[in-house]
Amino acid sequence: MHGLAYRSQCLAEEKRHIAATTRVRNPKRTLFALALGTFAIGTGEFGSNGIIQLFAADLGVTISVATHAITAYAVGVMIGSPAIVVLAARINRRTLLLGLIVLFLVGNGLSAMAPDITALVVFRFLTGSVQGAFFGAGAVVAAYVYGPGQGGRAFATVMSGLTVAAIAGSPLGTLVGQNAGWRVLFWVVAGLGLLAGAALLAWLPRTGDLRGRSVANEVGALRRGGVWLIVAVAALGISSIFAVYTFIGPFVTDAARRDATLIPVALAVFGIGMAVGNQVGGSFADRYEHRGLVLGYGGALIFLVLIGVGGSNVAVLLPCLFGVGATMMAAIPTIQVRLTRAAPGAPTLTGALNLAALNLANALGAIGGAATLDAGWGTLSTVWAGFAMTAAGLLLYLVTVARRKPVGVR
Repeated sequence: MHGLAYRSQCLAEEKRHIAATTRVRNPKRTLFALALGTFAIGTGEFGSNGIIQLFAADLGVTISVATHAITAYAVGVMIGSPAIVVLAARINRRTLLLGLIVLFLVGNGLSAMAPDITALVVFRFLTGSVQGAFFGAGAVVAAYVYGPGQGGRAFATVMSGLTVAAIAGSPLGTLVGQNAGWRVLFWVVAGLGLLAGAALLAWLPRTGDLRGRSVANEVGALRRGGVWLIVAVAALGISSIFAVYTFIGPFVTDAARRDATLIPVALAVFGIGMAVGNQVGGSFADRYEHRGLVLGYGGALIFLVLIGVGGSNVAVLLPCLFGVGATMMAAIPTIQVRLTRAAPGAPTLTGALNLAALNLANALGAIGGAATLDAGWGTLSTVWAGFAMTAAGLLLYLVTVARRKPVGVR
């Protein structure tokens, strides 16, 4: 029965793809619009990290208090996005994406006008709640354009805007904040969101094939143990990205003893690695069931060891930063494909849960790295915290998720 249901689902997907090829007049423009949306979202997320000192001083709070605004954004992704997906389960994905962009514009506009830190925290939570839901709904639309069996490429396309934001959007956004004021940065991000909204309005297909699903379908995914296992694998494994990315500045200035002017270069190298890994990972996710994640996590462990041992040499540090970014991002599309297979009736929610797991990984990586620094183990010790968590994520995957039969297999 399960095999018959699976074949029926595949046949339905093929029929939808045939319809898509006739209804999506400009598929490349549709995919570009989705990537532009994630670029705007990523620029707002990464750029706000670079201006924390500015809004802390302007709002009259300490840096530690100002970080509550950053944390609120992450909590918005982890809690707000899944809630939006469930509440908007029946809404057409095109309509949902347009509504999310409007919410993104409102959140950034209010952030730009925040009178105090309390208001800013609330507005950043509101803005963060857009991210996971947008990625989830965007992945559904991208999968519709690509057709069946291309879920990895679809999610990688949506993620590509985020990787470009890491390379260019974040440093440029920080530069805008430093020279024009932190409030201007949020207005610029809102402007990017407006451009993305116009592109989505013009190029997203109008079709009933993108209609929503029942609330029961979306909520049903939360009752599947396999979904939560993969979320745990993602949160643990991807944490090493942030155990490295968060501390790239100290790696360059304290460990490698180079001038701070090299930090943007190191960040860009890491971001380029992320972009390359994202594209490779999308292809792997569609062709192989486990290889993208196993090779991604395994490769990252090797690069983490190299940084921990030889990262004080910039000739070792920079290539390994590229390596960590590339290998970890190569695993993420496989995570999304596995999530979708674990709960095929809730593709938007699983996309939101993937982003929620990445934000949890952000917190775990930063906390783990800070703990090793507080213990006095040295600047490069943060990579060992990432190593431990990624190794735990890989082990969890191998002994649980990888041993499960895929949907439709007896």
